[in-house]
Amino acid sequence: MQARAHQNRPRTREEYARGLPDYHDPTGGFGGAAPAYSALTLRIVLATLAVILCVGGAILFAYYGEWWGTVLLGVVGLGSLVDLGWVVHRKRRGEPG
Repeated sequence: MQARAHQNRPRTREEYARGLPDYHDPTGGFGGAAPAYSALTLRIVLATLAVILCVGGAILFAYYGEWWGTVLLGVVGLGSLVDLGWVVHRKRRGEPG
């Protein structure tokens, strides 16, 4: 009962700056689960890996003259690079994760 009363009070600016637990998790708190925070560090690692693999694959496709693969992996790599930039921006802004 106390947890429900805690959820209904207005949040402060500092709470929003730190990040809200279970903000994107509709099932958060069921069954005694711990509050979930954003996994920004994991997203940084995965986006970096995607950029590296896409650049390497695009270079291999270009070497063998397969331009469709070069273009496809270039577009996917560019999308991953944009995602990486946005996630780094969120992390530098101070969001937990």
